[in-house]
Amino acid sequence: MKPSKYAIIDVGSNSMRLVIYSEDKSGRLKEIENIKLVARLRNDLSDDLILQESGIKRLISYLHSFQEVTRFHQLKNVRCVATAAIRHATNQDEILERVKKETDFTMRVLSDYEEAYFGYIAVVQSMPFTDAITIDIGGGSTEVTLFKNRELIHYHSFPFGALTLKKQFVLGEAATKKELQAIRAFVIEQFETLSWLKDASLPIIGIGGSARNVVRIHQESINYPLSGLHQYKMNRKDVEDVRTILAPLTIQELQKVDGLSKDRADIICPALEVFQGLADIVHSESFVLSRNGLRDGVLFEERKNKGEDVLYPSVVEQSFHELGLDYEVDTAHAKHRMDTVLLLAQKLCSEGLITASDDDLALLKQAAFVYNVGAYIDEDSGKQHTFYLLANRTINGLLHKDRIKLSLLASFKNKSFFKQNAGTFKNWFTNDELCLYQQYGAILTLANSFHSTKRNIIVDLNLKNKNDGLMITATCDKDWKPEQYQVEKQKKHLEKQIKKSISVEFVWSE
Repeated sequence: MKPSKYAIIDVGSNSMRLVIYSEDKSGRLKEIENIKLVARLRNDLSDDLILQESGIKRLISYLHSFQEVTRFHQLKNVRCVATAAIRHATNQDEILERVKKETDFTMRVLSDYEEAYFGYIAVVQSMPFTDAITIDIGGGSTEVTLFKNRELIHYHSFPFGALTLKKQFVLGEAATKKELQAIRAFVIEQFETLSWLKDASLPIIGIGGSARNVVRIHQESINYPLSGLHQYKMNRKDVEDVRTILAPLTIQELQKVDGLSKDRADIICPALEVFQGLADIVHSESFVLSRNGLRDGVLFEERKNKGEDVLYPSVVEQSFHELGLDYEVDTAHAKHRMDTVLLLAQKLCSEGLITASDDDLALLKQAAFVYNVGAYIDEDSGKQHTFYLLANRTINGLLHKDRIKLSLLASFKNKSFFKQNAGTFKNWFTNDELCLYQQYGAILTLANSFHSTKRNIIVDLNLKNKNDGLMITATCDKDWKPEQYQVEKQKKHLEKQIKKSISVEFVWSE
């Protein structure tokens, strides 16, 4: 059976995209084509908001290009949606009729609410935040939303975007310092009209091409060691640093900046003023990128209308479910390992040998689920593959730092291997944090050794902290000799961490 494919065409004010998705064995949709064409339709809107013939012809021509691709993939019922440039056009009916007549597609013009809603739903279905503000700067409009407990509370669409701000305030190709100040003052004035934004003190989630470019530029500027943009977190100083890099540059210099798309060179600085203006009003210290946006929201609606269960009660749990399917995790075995590592950690806490918060225990359970998942690729080098896979795979619901914590624990083999993996990220963590995660890795490795044959022989574990060492009593309902060998082999890692010898006694359950 061929995998299901979905295609969406997004006709924006600045660019047009065709994205084709294929459903993998976990049910997750992966991009197999992402084609962008820079149309800048907003520039073809006259003062009385008529989309000129030049813009309509470019629109039809680019849709014909997309049509060649969708026909090649034998795709039917391609979703084609349009935003501000077409929404604001007074000759919208004529445009829609010509698209329907001259191409394979029927174009749907999204309302300002739909555009804001689709961005919001894409964020809450792929990020860990329960309360936040989203902002999507397009070419001709800017959508902001506020959600709490993952529920949309407020939304607004402003009739300005990166292209319209450039047209209104910038005389040359690149904005001057004075022009950028004027843009900042204007957008702050606009944002101040929304009482629910003022002093909200919530994280700001950036959606869309301008936000992606800001993140890419920052990652390039600091030699960021991870791949991936989604859930990348910046603080206000980071955003200001990007502005400091870009603001003095000429258009020719901007076009050569690593991480900045050439077609956004003239509009990235106006977009930055919008992000910073919003942060000023909200008093937010966090700017986080969502790579998921409008297209993902449209896709969500499409699958929901088909009766598919796509509303995830927990983003991170869904992500681990998908991980388990993709890498063929033995979930029953993983659950026993999760129960054992949690029991072991709690008893070590009660004996005063370690400390672990609720968040730490949740991290341990997650790491236990994907422990040595890299063995899916190669058993002998499973730990190496585990670290690389988890560190570089987008895991919805985990910010990048949390992903590295998970990778360090799930790939734990010994102290030197841990330090080797952690070395690249030594500035991300304090020494105390690294010691803690090394300790948790040792606990996880020991917990796994109690299940080395996957027979689930452990009925209970009990710990006694004595002056001369730690005694662990493992109650079993089956012969334990294979597990005993592995436990004796692996306990040394925890002994080094708690600075105590460990004796393990295996006994029969009654």
